[in-house]
Amino acid sequence: MAYDKFTVLKSTAVPLSIENVDTDQIIPARFLKATERKGFGDNLFRDWRYNNDNSPKKDFVLNNPVYHGKILVGGRNFGSGSSREHAAWAVYDYGFRCVVSSFFADIFKNNCINVGILPVQVSEEFLVKIFKAIEADPNTELEVNLPEQMITILATGDKESFAINGYKKNNLTNGYDDIDYLQAMGEEIQSFAKKSLY
Repeated sequence: MAYDKFTVLKSTAVPLSIENVDTDQIIPARFLKATERKGFGDNLFRDWRYNNDNSPKKDFVLNNPVYHGKILVGGRNFGSGSSREHAAWAVYDYGFRCVVSSFFADIFKNNCINVGILPVQVSEEFLVKIFKAIEADPNTELEVNLPEQMITILATGDKESFAINGYKKNNLTNGYDDIDYLQAMGEEIQSFAKKSLY
Protein backbone atom coordinates (compact mmCIF):
# COMPACT_ATOMS: atom_id res chain seq x y z
CA MET A 1 0.00 0.00 0.00
CA ALA A 2 1.52 3.30 -1.08
CA TYR A 3 1.46 6.31 1.21
CA ASP A 4 1.83 10.06 0.79
CA LYS A 5 5.34 11.06 -0.23
CA PHE A 6 7.22 12.65 2.66
CA THR A 7 9.71 15.36 1.78
CA VAL A 8 9.26 18.56 3.81
CA LEU A 9 6.52 18.89 6.41
CA LYS A 10 5.73 22.28 7.94
CA SER A 11 3.07 22.11 10.61
CA THR A 12 1.96 23.05 14.08
CA ALA A 13 2.36 20.27 16.64
CA VAL A 14 0.46 18.53 19.42
CA PRO A 15 2.54 18.27 22.62
CA LEU A 16 2.20 15.08 24.65
CA SER A 17 4.86 15.58 27.31
CA ILE A 18 4.46 12.15 28.90
CA GLU A 19 7.36 9.71 29.14
CA ASN A 20 7.18 5.95 28.58
CA VAL A 21 4.04 5.99 26.43
CA ASP A 22 3.49 2.35 25.50
CA THR A 23 1.54 0.85 22.63
CA ASP A 24 -1.34 -0.23 24.88
CA GLN A 25 -1.86 3.41 25.78
CA ILE A 26 -1.59 4.44 22.12
CA ILE A 27 -4.24 1.88 21.09
CA PRO A 28 -5.76 -0.34 23.82
CA ALA A 29 -5.79 -4.08 23.12
CA ARG A 30 -9.58 -4.28 22.95
CA PHE A 31 -9.50 -2.35 19.66
CA LEU A 32 -7.15 -4.71 17.82
CA LYS A 33 -9.80 -6.92 16.25
CA ALA A 34 -9.95 -5.08 12.92
CA THR A 35 -7.53 -6.17 10.21
CA GLU A 36 -7.81 -3.13 7.94
CA ARG A 37 -5.83 0.00 8.72
CA LYS A 38 -8.90 2.19 9.00
CA GLY A 39 -10.78 3.60 11.94
CA PHE A 40 -8.00 3.24 14.49
CA GLY A 41 -7.57 6.99 14.79
CA ASP A 42 -10.92 7.19 16.58
CA ASN A 43 -9.43 5.19 19.42
CA LEU A 44 -5.96 6.73 19.54
CA PHE A 45 -5.16 7.20 23.26
CA ARG A 46 -8.74 6.08 23.91
CA ASP A 47 -8.46 5.67 27.68
CA TRP A 48 -6.72 9.02 28.03
CA ARG A 49 -9.12 10.83 25.69
CA TYR A 50 -12.47 9.60 26.98
CA ASN A 51 -14.31 8.91 30.22
CA ASN A 52 -16.24 5.67 30.78
CA ASP A 53 -19.37 7.33 29.39
CA ASN A 54 -17.44 8.22 26.18
CA SER A 55 -17.41 11.92 27.01
CA PRO A 56 -14.10 13.64 26.16
CA LYS A 57 -11.68 14.33 29.00
CA LYS A 58 -11.20 18.09 28.87
CA ASP A 59 -7.68 17.99 30.28
CA PHE A 60 -6.24 15.67 27.60
CA VAL A 61 -4.26 17.41 24.88
CA LEU A 62 -6.03 15.83 21.90
CA ASN A 63 -9.29 17.26 23.22
CA ASN A 64 -7.85 20.76 23.46
CA PRO A 65 -8.69 22.71 20.28
CA VAL A 66 -5.73 25.00 20.93
CA TYR A 67 -3.40 22.22 19.76
CA HIS A 68 -3.53 20.78 16.26
CA GLY A 69 -1.32 19.78 13.37
CA LYS A 70 0.31 16.81 11.67
CA ILE A 71 3.18 16.46 14.14
CA LEU A 72 2.90 14.70 17.49
CA VAL A 73 5.62 15.56 20.01
CA GLY A 74 5.99 12.91 22.69
CA GLY A 75 8.13 12.44 25.76
CA ARG A 76 11.10 10.09 26.05
CA ASN A 77 10.61 6.38 25.29
CA PHE A 78 7.62 6.69 22.99
CA GLY A 79 6.05 3.47 21.65
CA SER A 80 7.43 0.96 24.14
CA GLY A 81 5.61 -2.25 25.04
CA SER A 82 4.10 -4.76 22.62
CA SER A 83 4.99 -4.83 18.95
CA ARG A 84 1.45 -4.23 17.67
CA GLU A 85 1.39 -2.49 14.29
CA HIS A 86 -1.99 -1.06 15.20
CA ALA A 87 -0.31 1.62 17.32
CA ALA A 88 1.32 3.11 14.22
CA TRP A 89 -1.92 2.64 12.27
CA ALA A 90 -3.80 4.65 14.91
CA VAL A 91 -1.27 7.50 14.83
CA TYR A 92 -1.46 7.62 11.01
CA ASP A 93 -5.24 7.29 10.84
CA TYR A 94 -5.67 10.17 13.29
CA GLY A 95 -3.76 12.40 10.88
CA PHE A 96 -0.24 12.60 12.23
CA ARG A 97 2.57 12.25 9.68
CA CYS A 98 5.49 12.77 12.04
CA VAL A 99 6.23 11.82 15.65
CA VAL A 100 9.04 13.54 17.54
CA SER A 101 10.65 12.13 20.67
CA SER A 102 14.05 11.85 22.32
CA PHE A 103 13.82 8.05 22.21
CA PHE A 104 11.63 5.52 20.39
CA ALA A 105 11.13 1.82 20.90
CA ASP A 106 12.72 0.21 17.81
CA ILE A 107 9.71 -1.85 16.73
CA PHE A 108 7.32 1.09 16.99
CA LYS A 109 9.80 3.26 15.10
CA ASN A 110 9.97 0.77 12.22
CA ASN A 111 6.20 0.25 12.22
CA CYS A 112 5.76 4.01 11.84
CA ILE A 113 8.06 4.20 8.84
CA ASN A 114 6.30 1.21 7.26
CA VAL A 115 2.97 3.08 7.28
CA GLY A 116 4.25 6.48 6.16
CA ILE A 117 4.98 8.21 9.48
CA LEU A 118 8.39 9.77 10.02
CA PRO A 119 9.75 9.20 13.56
CA VAL A 120 12.22 11.98 14.36
CA GLN A 121 14.52 11.27 17.29
CA VAL A 122 16.07 14.40 18.79
CA SER A 123 18.24 15.13 21.80
CA GLU A 124 16.65 15.66 25.23
CA GLU A 125 17.75 19.29 25.06
CA PHE A 126 16.09 19.92 21.70
CA LEU A 127 12.91 18.18 22.81
CA VAL A 128 12.68 20.56 25.77
CA LYS A 129 13.08 23.49 23.37
CA ILE A 130 10.19 22.19 21.26
CA PHE A 131 7.90 21.81 24.25
CA LYS A 132 8.78 25.30 25.49
CA ALA A 133 8.16 26.84 22.07
CA ILE A 134 4.72 25.19 21.80
CA GLU A 135 3.86 26.18 25.37
CA ALA A 136 4.74 29.80 24.57
CA ASP A 137 2.68 29.73 21.36
CA PRO A 138 0.48 26.77 20.33
CA ASN A 139 0.67 28.03 16.73
CA THR A 140 4.43 27.47 16.66
CA GLU A 141 5.37 25.58 13.51
CA LEU A 142 8.01 22.93 13.10
CA GLU A 143 9.64 22.16 9.78
CA VAL A 144 10.72 18.58 9.24
CA ASN A 145 12.98 18.26 6.21
CA LEU A 146 13.52 14.61 5.34
CA PRO A 147 15.94 15.09 2.40
CA GLU A 148 18.21 17.20 4.62
CA GLN A 149 17.35 15.22 7.77
CA MET A 150 16.75 18.39 9.72
CA ILE A 151 14.03 19.56 12.12
CA THR A 152 13.61 23.29 12.78
CA ILE A 153 11.58 25.33 15.26
CA LEU A 154 10.61 28.09 12.86
CA ALA A 155 9.83 30.68 15.55
CA THR A 156 13.32 30.51 17.04
CA GLY A 157 15.42 29.13 14.21
CA ASP A 158 16.72 26.35 16.46
CA LYS A 159 17.43 23.24 14.43
CA GLU A 160 18.84 19.77 14.84
CA SER A 161 19.71 16.93 12.49
CA PHE A 162 18.22 13.47 12.85
CA ALA A 163 19.27 10.03 11.63
CA ILE A 164 17.35 7.63 9.41
CA ASN A 165 18.19 4.44 7.55
CA GLY A 166 18.88 5.17 3.86
CA TYR A 167 16.49 2.50 2.59
CA LYS A 168 13.68 3.73 4.85
CA LYS A 169 14.37 7.33 3.85
CA ASN A 170 14.04 6.39 0.18
CA ASN A 171 10.74 4.63 0.84
CA LEU A 172 9.26 7.57 2.73
CA THR A 173 10.45 10.07 0.11
CA ASN A 174 8.75 8.03 -2.61
CA GLY A 175 5.68 7.04 -0.62
CA TYR A 176 6.61 3.35 -0.76
CA ASP A 177 6.10 0.48 1.60
CA ASP A 178 8.33 -2.60 1.16
CA ILE A 179 6.12 -4.12 -1.53
CA ASP A 180 5.97 -0.85 -3.49
CA TYR A 181 9.77 -0.72 -3.38
CA LEU A 182 10.05 -4.18 -4.93
CA GLN A 183 7.43 -3.38 -7.55
CA ALA A 184 9.32 -0.22 -8.50
CA MET A 185 12.33 -2.42 -9.17
CA GLY A 186 10.30 -4.73 -11.40
CA GLU A 187 12.36 -4.20 -14.57
CA GLU A 188 15.65 -4.62 -12.73
CA ILE A 189 14.42 -7.82 -11.10
CA GLN A 190 13.26 -9.26 -14.42
CA SER A 191 16.56 -8.31 -16.05
CA PHE A 192 18.53 -9.98 -13.26
CA ALA A 193 16.34 -13.08 -13.46
CA LYS A 194 16.94 -13.41 -17.21
CA LYS A 195 20.70 -13.08 -16.74
CA SER A 196 20.76 -15.71 -13.99
CA LEU A 197 19.17 -18.25 -16.35
CA TYR A 198 22.26 -18.30 -18.53
